[in-house]
Amino acid sequence: MTPDDRALLTDLFDAAIRAADATQALGPNLPAPPKGRTVVIGAGKGAAQLAVAFEDLWEAPYEGVVVTRYGYGAKTRTIRVMEAAHPVPDAAGIDGAEALFAAVQGLTEDDLVIALITGGGSALLPAPPDGFTLADEQALNEALLASGAPISAMNAIRKHFSLMKGGRLAAAAHPAKVVTLIVSDVPGDDPAQVASGPTVPDATDAKAALAAIRAWNVALPDRMLAEIEACVAPDPADPAFAGNEVRVIASAARSLDAAAARARDRGLPAVILSDAIEGEAREVARVHAAIAGHSATRAQPFEAPVVILSGGETTVTLKGQGRGGRNTEFLLAFAIAIDGSTGIAALAADTDGIDGSEDNAGAFADGTTAARLREAGYDPAALLADNDAFTAFEVLGDLFTPGPTGTNVNDFRAILVRPSDG
Repeated sequence: MTPDDRALLTDLFDAAIRAADATQALGPNLPAPPKGRTVVIGAGKGAAQLAVAFEDLWEAPYEGVVVTRYGYGAKTRTIRVMEAAHPVPDAAGIDGAEALFAAVQGLTEDDLVIALITGGGSALLPAPPDGFTLADEQALNEALLASGAPISAMNAIRKHFSLMKGGRLAAAAHPAKVVTLIVSDVPGDDPAQVASGPTVPDATDAKAALAAIRAWNVALPDRMLAEIEACVAPDPADPAFAGNEVRVIASAARSLDAAAARARDRGLPAVILSDAIEGEAREVARVHAAIAGHSATRAQPFEAPVVILSGGETTVTLKGQGRGGRNTEFLLAFAIAIDGSTGIAALAADTDGIDGSEDNAGAFADGTTAARLREAGYDPAALLADNDAFTAFEVLGDLFTPGPTGTNVNDFRAILVRPSDG
């Protein structure tokens, strides 16, 4: 990949991130100050940055606490920022969940709760049901992450094994009004799915949770299954939620629009396949590769040159050792599918700056990637089979490592396609 292509793809990623900037997203969506107290609560990978933006924008007294991932904190004046583990929760997450519950105790109808919610909150706020422990919730998260289940299925299960999720935090704040401001990282931007909806209930019941467990072969102990089956989640029609407001203030759709506009500013046509693509990362990659290859050689479905953009949340069913996240796995499968092609260069990355458990957001690939891996003594297909995409791109020096971005609107994929003879 040429330095110019790498710079272009990075520029498009940066445009997507700017569109989800905390201050820009938060400013137009803040409610008016209440007669009583203002309590800020929050969770997710971008929660600390939203807290900083809130403090710069709010012109009345306030207090509060937010929970974010280790290394994602930010310096605030008043709001307490706590850090915990992601994607598998830890004891610090238990402390964070308890702090959020404590923050909303004893409120009145004159008070206002502002909930700043971004992706990642599901793992950051462990609150296992009575009689269960952190170890049980850790086991649940590990089983879900290994299953390949889509986020909607994961969250249906999570909210039936939690004292926090599915609107329970908002219920605890009643009778105060709760205004939830969401940076969406889920396909379709359903507010109840982001961070498993701690302040936003939905109608998913225990039957749906059990069906998801069966459909995705999620291995759970009988005791946990019995708890999920018996759980009655909060009803969205409950009067406790009647006066609340929910607003999605940033999303993949808006970020992809910004990236497309940036490409056009640079003289390149741009198309957006979808902001809500789900499915196994390697299968989604093969479809993207087919579209890019056909566009390069036959000018269909898009005439090259063109930038093809997409978002959403793919999944990885772990069968190997699992070093590398879904975007890196997507790109390794993509590289194998376009092996030997010319005129195609791609970046796939998580918009929060971290893909999986390593320190990269994603990686770069082109038609030479697979060949260069073989020259370095690695079998691309074997690495993919072992879910070890991180090693593939680390060896080549093609990891994309922007660091924490302060937001999270899910997967970002940009494929630059130029005309090719084969």
